[in-house]
Amino acid sequence: MDARLPAHVEVSGLVRSVSAAGGFATVLQRGEKDAGTLLIVALDRGENATLWERMPQLDGSRSFTRSRKQDPEKPKEFNEYIARRKQSDPDCWVVELDIADPERFIDSAVQ
Repeated sequence: MDARLPAHVEVSGLVRSVSAAGGFATVLQRGEKDAGTLLIVALDRGENATLWERMPQLDGSRSFTRSRKQDPEKPKEFNEYIARRKQSDPDCWVVELDIADPERFIDSAVQ
């Protein structure tokens, strides 16, 4: 049996945790309420965007993996990639976090 939290609960907790720590978090796209894939766009003071996606691992777990880093010379490519991901999976959630050391929130997200 899958013991994952419903996606909307996980997203809500992530947004609240970031806000409580003095950062900013917003939902850019709402996905399927219970089982939508979660994509996290992490920023540090509005810069250095990194995309994290939960990926299945060989042991059956699902952990967040850094899948893309924004190239400062080609920022449009990063946004185009996210647009393609949203188009290919309309049930996915896209959440943006703007906080120093966003990895600590991603690491603490329920796996």
